[in-house]
Amino acid sequence: MFSKEESKHIREEFWTSFGKSFPRKWILYNTKIKGLSFKFHFDVKSALVAIDLEDDLENRINYWEKLLNLKSILTEEYLPDAIFEEVYFLENSKEISRVYVPLNKKVSIHNKNTWQDVMVFFNEKMTLFEAFLEEYKDIIKG
Repeated sequence: MFSKEESKHIREEFWTSFGKSFPRKWILYNTKIKGLSFKFHFDVKSALVAIDLEDDLENRINYWEKLLNLKSILTEEYLPDAIFEEVYFLENSKEISRVYVPLNKKVSIHNKNTWQDVMVFFNEKMTLFEAFLEEYKDIIKG
């Protein structure tokens, strides 16, 4: 087990290492679409890359419907493993909508032996999510 402080240090070390290994500016919150953001998630049990819809319900529904209309393109041309969850609860109990791709492998941010697999996964999947958004941004914003 790690103390809270040790765990925080390990998490910081991972994200610093990731930034050095894959030095590029990710879109993340800067999608230019209100309430739509990209997320990296890595904890002691799993890793995933996601598109989160966190705006008010009306905008969430609007963007969700557009993403559903593009689902076949996203899954056939970019991310075949993408999972669509209209209702997704974050750890803080906040309800959002999420499209995500999980890393289907046992990983832990506390296990440095799994870091390289996660970094490669993050780079590959987020690059594809960003390419999808770049190609279909006008339709999603529309």
